[in-house]
Amino acid sequence: MNEGNNELIFGKVLDSIDAGVHVIDSEGNTIFYNKKMSEIEGMKIEDVLHKNIREIFSFHKNGQSTLLLVLNQRSEILNVRQSYFNNKQQEITTINNTFPIEKDGILIGSMEIARDVTKIEKMIQDTIFHKGDAKYTFESIIGVSTAITEVIEASKRAMRTNSSILIIGETGTGKELFAQSIHNGSSRSTKPFISQNCAAIPETLMEGILFGTKKGAFTGAIERPGLFEQADGGTLLLDEINSLDPSLQAKLLRVIQERTVRRVGDTKDRPVDVRIVATVNQDPIDLITNGLLRKDLFYRLSVVSLFIPPLRERKDDIDELVPFFIEKYNHLFGMKVFGIDRSLMESFLEYDWPGNVRELEHVIEGAMNLIDLEEIITFSHLPNHIRNKPQFSRSAEMNNGDKQIQAEKPLDLYLQDAEISYLKRTLQQQNGNITKTAQTLGMSRQNLQYRLRKYGISGK
Repeated sequence: MNEGNNELIFGKVLDSIDAGVHVIDSEGNTIFYNKKMSEIEGMKIEDVLHKNIREIFSFHKNGQSTLLLVLNQRSEILNVRQSYFNNKQQEITTINNTFPIEKDGILIGSMEIARDVTKIEKMIQDTIFHKGDAKYTFESIIGVSTAITEVIEASKRAMRTNSSILIIGETGTGKELFAQSIHNGSSRSTKPFISQNCAAIPETLMEGILFGTKKGAFTGAIERPGLFEQADGGTLLLDEINSLDPSLQAKLLRVIQERTVRRVGDTKDRPVDVRIVATVNQDPIDLITNGLLRKDLFYRLSVVSLFIPPLRERKDDIDELVPFFIEKYNHLFGMKVFGIDRSLMESFLEYDWPGNVRELEHVIEGAMNLIDLEEIITFSHLPNHIRNKPQFSRSAEMNNGDKQIQAEKPLDLYLQDAEISYLKRTLQQQNGNITKTAQTLGMSRQNLQYRLRKYGISGK
């Protein structure tokens, strides 16, 4: 294969990857500029190729191109955020990995691989730093089961103080509803409620979002308050807090303990008065064991621990939730659906709803999109992915006249039931003594107490 074909293949490969690639020679002239980089920077390839980047791009005061910086220092620069302006003076923000290119020990250029975060930066400016609206109250939480009413009562008691709260529950159980309800029922209700999903923002930007930035702290940095300052006097909800890097978790712990925040690049500590509500969608003991959640942060956040039960543990509430969602989408869609087929409701009660209340709502919404002039939701209106679930075989039977075998209990539910049974049996053998039970099970007393609270098992 000749050199021309190699270059053609090389160019095709780099044009097809979902990252910007920009290569310059030792003089700063562009020798390769892929399609994705063209999209990120909003310029045509011909506007950049074979031209010196000093003539095309401009930078904030004291800022400079990482491509040129690598040429000067002859060493790679990894995971650096850079803000600059294209030839139309539009601001671009990227996260870059930049490498020197050498041949026989001679520096011949540099290469940059970039990820676009311009849209995320705009979202941060336009959305994240506006005060959030906490529209839900405890009246918004639908359910009459013992499992849910006990959590509601515990949450109402937590409204009276300013202690940190850790809400534990699977995805779709309604953790934010509880967080907003607590805020709206507390003395902080007239102050900001700000919510941030910690998994939604790149790690390189998260510190500045939480704590704020000082102008000039890094290339393109502006004077901007973080979430703690924005939520001052109110409540800050940190969703999926285990998504934060452990080093950032340590800084978060310091802010919570000292009630002061220091912006990135600043030397000044600013006092903040914020109630922290954090959520996790996995067992926090497992998260700690796997190094995803710092133990000291867990203990600091879990002053009040709320366990939101999955829908499979509160199936009595399905009778309340289904008509609520039907009425909601009747209003949104301008429809008049009066209910759900009896056999389908029986299938709803048999299904374990791994996506919890959110999944139930989406199924109702999907069904109402498929209804024509009917007034009752039946099996034929269900989305395909739900129709194929074995738990809905009775509804299919009524619909098609065919018999199908009912499903066995899902593995995760079987294992959970086995764990509950084993804990109860061991606790009984030790006459309810938690310390002796923990020793018998080979776990810490704190770990056992967490699991007993999670499953509502009493000991002494």
